[in-house]
Amino acid sequence: MERISRILIGPDESIKQAFRKMDEAGSKTLFVVGKEDLLIGALSDGDIRRWILKGGDISAKAKAVMSGSPRYLEEGYSQPAAKELIVAERFECVPVVDSGKRIKGGVWWFDFFKDKSRKAGKLDLPVVIMAGGRGARLAPITRILPKPLMPIGDKPVTQHIMERFADYGCREIYMSVNFKAKLIKAFFSDVSGDYDLEFIEEPKPLGTAGSLYLLKRKIRKTFFLTNCDVLVDADYSDIIKFHRERGNKITIVGSMKHFTIPYGTCEIENGGDLLAVREKPEYDFLVNTGMYVIEPEILKLIPDQAFLHMTELIGKCLKKGVKTGVYPISEKSWADTGQWEQLQETLDQLGMK
Repeated sequence: MERISRILIGPDESIKQAFRKMDEAGSKTLFVVGKEDLLIGALSDGDIRRWILKGGDISAKAKAVMSGSPRYLEEGYSQPAAKELIVAERFECVPVVDSGKRIKGGVWWFDFFKDKSRKAGKLDLPVVIMAGGRGARLAPITRILPKPLMPIGDKPVTQHIMERFADYGCREIYMSVNFKAKLIKAFFSDVSGDYDLEFIEEPKPLGTAGSLYLLKRKIRKTFFLTNCDVLVDADYSDIIKFHRERGNKITIVGSMKHFTIPYGTCEIENGGDLLAVREKPEYDFLVNTGMYVIEPEILKLIPDQAFLHMTELIGKCLKKGVKTGVYPISEKSWADTGQWEQLQETLDQLGMK
């Protein structure tokens, strides 16, 4: 019971609280319980994602979003039956209840399998890592060590990125380089992995999207694009499924981000009349993580050898009516290592400080 208690939530707790609890527990599903741990629903990250995408307020209560018909096992269940249910539905956890539907424990995927990922299948899609920037936000260290080689534990951040994609069968990897390109290429010449890495050398700094013109004749199917300083802990298969079901040409992976203003804010009118003072207001935004899914025809919109940021490319696509969407993930499913404060948070989060 102690193990499953970490993924239980009350029906009147907010969706924001549910997302935080998922992050803290490292779980994609919570079970909604009433008094005496009576099972009344289940809430997945997918339920929350759909709620956010239709404009739902994340301060709404969990019961507004939950599924009211959760699957469960009754006490006295057989191991084969439990395994069959978990495999058939690819459940992370199935609660075990008594005759009154009160939760008494749970059965987990990893009770039967060593692989905790539950990946539904291999994607076999190309990946492009944009690693040509100077890493100015991490200066002065990046004047010596380029940002793509910034260590996270015993590996550089780009190696972590490639290994995560390789876990999904994405082994065709392109890395766009410019600043300290020789050093980056030298490092990876001595590293082996379950992927094929090809360097694309920018003739000059081209921004976060400009060098994609070099891939127009190389990539002919859906591909992932990621900055070299972000780690995304999400189901990449589900991102692709979302992208295709929505018919998107570009999908941005967006993270929920919570901000608290550490001051009282003044609301005014008529050139200076005070309306109200709000003490330390809080705001929630869906921010761009720097990871995308892109269809190859988008490459045609990128001019040769022109400086272009990804935000500019997206703006161009929106003006042309190109279908563009956002796949939301939780705040702790995204780690930004591109500046000192975020790098320290990432190292703390991963226990690598």
